[in-house]
Amino acid sequence: MNVIEQTRPEASPIPGVAHSTFASHHDGLTQLSVWRQTLSPGAATPPHRHECDEVVLCLGGWGEVHSAGQVQRFGPDSTVVLPAQRDHQLFNVGPMPLEIIGIFAATPVATCLPDGTTLELPWTT
Repeated sequence: MNVIEQTRPEASPIPGVAHSTFASHHDGLTQLSVWRQTLSPGAATPPHRHECDEVVLCLGGWGEVHSAGQVQRFGPDSTVVLPAQRDHQLFNVGPMPLEIIGIFAATPVATCLPDGTTLELPWTT
């Protein structure tokens, strides 16, 4: 068991996306990763997919998830469920930062672009 101080998301090379890894294989986990991200108004993640299931908890702000040809809006207290291998992209569609927690059923988290090319993330996964 470890108690880890949670750090606030910090700016990343992905425009408008701030990130903090709360827990990963670096903390002794073998099957789980937890991230916190803040997307600035108008910002989006790159379109991507993971080899594992992902659950996104919305803490604040308003977003859209684009996946499997569908667009769904979400807001505070919403949960976005993304099965493994499903291409998706998250957008901040509101006037304030979109605050989310990502929970992944793997560590490290393998991430690919829709064409299958590995997406090298600029943070610890």
